[in-house]
Amino acid sequence: MKVAINTRFLLPGPLEGLGRYTYEVARRLAQGHPEHEFLFFFDRPFDQRFLFGDNVKAIVLPPPARHPILWYIWFEYSVASALAKYKPDVFFSPDGYLSLHATTPTVMVVHDLAHEHFPDAVPFLVRRFYQRYVPRYCRRADHLLAVSHYTKEDMQKQYSIEGSKITVCGNGCREGFTPLAEAERRQVQQQYSEGQPYFLYVGAVHPRKNVHRLIEAFSRFKQQTGAAIRLLIAGRFAWQAGAVREAFEASTFQQDIRFLGFIPDEALPRLMGAALGFVYPSLFEGFGLPLLEAMHCDVPAISSRSSSLPEVAGAAALLVGPTDIGQLADAMGRLYEDQGLRHQLIEAGKLQRQKFSWDKTAEVAYQNLLKAGAQGN
Repeated sequence: MKVAINTRFLLPGPLEGLGRYTYEVARRLAQGHPEHEFLFFFDRPFDQRFLFGDNVKAIVLPPPARHPILWYIWFEYSVASALAKYKPDVFFSPDGYLSLHATTPTVMVVHDLAHEHFPDAVPFLVRRFYQRYVPRYCRRADHLLAVSHYTKEDMQKQYSIEGSKITVCGNGCREGFTPLAEAERRQVQQQYSEGQPYFLYVGAVHPRKNVHRLIEAFSRFKQQTGAAIRLLIAGRFAWQAGAVREAFEASTFQQDIRFLGFIPDEALPRLMGAALGFVYPSLFEGFGLPLLEAMHCDVPAISSRSSSLPEVAGAAALLVGPTDIGQLADAMGRLYEDQGLRHQLIEAGKLQRQKFSWDKTAEVAYQNLLKAGAQGN
C-alpha cells in the first residue's frame, strides 16, 4: 500500500500541538509497517530526522501554507496535483485539513471545533476559513478520526456527521514524563520557584485557556490560606491576552506568580514532575494532553469539567466549574492541604493513563487507513 501523509507541521525546532501529533503517529506508521510506502508532503524544506525509514519519500510542495489563502492553494492545488501524480492508495491528514479537489480516499484527524464555540478567539480570516471549509472537509473525508469522544459528538452535532464515519483515536504522552525522585524535585523547585512548592499551568496564555481566572483563583487561595506556594505559568502569550495581564496586575500576590514563557521539550517533564499540583482550568479542549503528562509524572491535577477534559482526567483530577473562581480556589486549598487526597489522585492517574498511548493512536489510524485504501481500490 502507498500512503501519502500531510506532514506540513513537521518543522525544524521544537514540535508543538499538531506537529507533535503528526510526528508520533507518522513515525509509528512508517517504522511499524516497512512493507508499505509512505509519501510525506512537506510545505517547505524539511529536517532529515523526519525521514523515519527507507520506506519514506519526502516531497516538498510549495507554497508554505501558513495563511488562509495559502492553505487553500496548498491543499486544493499543490496537494491535489501531487495526489494525482503519485497515485497513493490513501491520503492521511493529521491536522484537520484535506483537499476537496482530490479523489484519493482520505482519512482526516479532527482535534477540536473550538472555532464553533469561541469564534471571537480566532482571527477574522482564519475564522472565516474554518467556518467555510471545516464542515466541507468533514463531509468530504472518507473517514474521520476524533481525538476524543467529546470531539466525535461535537462533529455529529455541529455538522450532522454520521457516527459510523468517526472513530475515536485518542492521544498519547511523549517519552520523558516520569515521576521524579524527591532530591530532583527539590532541585527543580530551587531552579524555578526559589525552593518553594508550586502549582503549574502549561499551555498557551489565552482567554480560552482561562488563565486570567486561574490567577484570580490563586490570589483568592493565597489570601484565604497564606500558603507558601507559587503559581508557575508555562507557555507563550497568545493574542487577546489582555485579561491575563489585568488579572496579574490586580493581584496582591504578584511575587508568587511567575510567567515562564515557552518551556523546551527537554525541560518540561522535570518542571511537570516537580509540581505539587497541575492546574488546567481551560474552557475548551479537544483532548487536554497536559493532563495526561501530569498523570505520567505522578502529579495530582485540578481540571475544569468542560468539553473533553473530564473524559481525559477520569478520577485523576479534581473537577471544577471553569468560570467559578471560588470553586477553583477551594480545589487548590484541598490539594495543598490534603496529602491523602494527592495520593488518591496520583493512584487514580496511574490507572487512567493506561487508556491512552501513541501506540494505540497509531494503530487506530493504521486500521482506518487500510480500510479506506481498500475501499478505494
